[in-house]
Amino acid sequence: MITSLLTSSVVISDVQQDVVQLQKRWAEVNYNLEGKAQKEAFEALIIKAEGVTISYPNAAESWIWQGIIKSSYAAAKGGLGALSLAKSSKKDLEKAIELNGDAMSGSAYTSLGTLYAKVPGWPLGFGDDDKAKELLERALSVNPDGIDSNYFYAEYLVEQRQYKQAETFLLKAQQAPARLNRLVADKGRHDKITISLNNVRLQLEKKNSASITDRR
Repeated sequence: MITSLLTSSVVISDVQQDVVQLQKRWAEVNYNLEGKAQKEAFEALIIKAEGVTISYPNAAESWIWQGIIKSSYAAAKGGLGALSLAKSSKKDLEKAIELNGDAMSGSAYTSLGTLYAKVPGWPLGFGDDDKAKELLERALSVNPDGIDSNYFYAEYLVEQRQYKQAETFLLKAQQAPARLNRLVADKGRHDKITISLNNVRLQLEKKNSASITDRR
């Protein structure tokens, strides 16, 4: 029993170390690179992520990061060529949820919900606003104060033109506690939050101006 516990602890430690490396490299590629260099770096990072899932097939964290990296590459690639990456990411995130949906503070729900919100619907893709809402709200229930869970739910609300509600969740994301060893990712996310807040407030100003004009 003692040997089994020690072996289990070593495996958990190893997968955590590998996942941290994926996290750090993803942040560098996602926020600090552009164009061809970014796409090539994502391709290399996917290969590394696949190695982690092969080594730790029962760890939800490895599947979460493989899915996140593929979805980020899909966003960078754009167009119909990105759809196969999005579909592959969906499978990875579904696998992570099957293993442990609450892993990494519900990140699989956040990422999968965002995919459903961003990918085109039938007949091209699997996009579904209702499914996106369900998953993003599940992520919030797991991690109500997280920067990503609040930011991506806010982005969904922006797409639905629910700007006042989106502002509330963006402000909450802005106040989220810093994450350990995620300095680059947190800075990049805060930059996105600022941009989104400015856009939301501009939309709210336009709406208020239109309302005043109508009353006149």
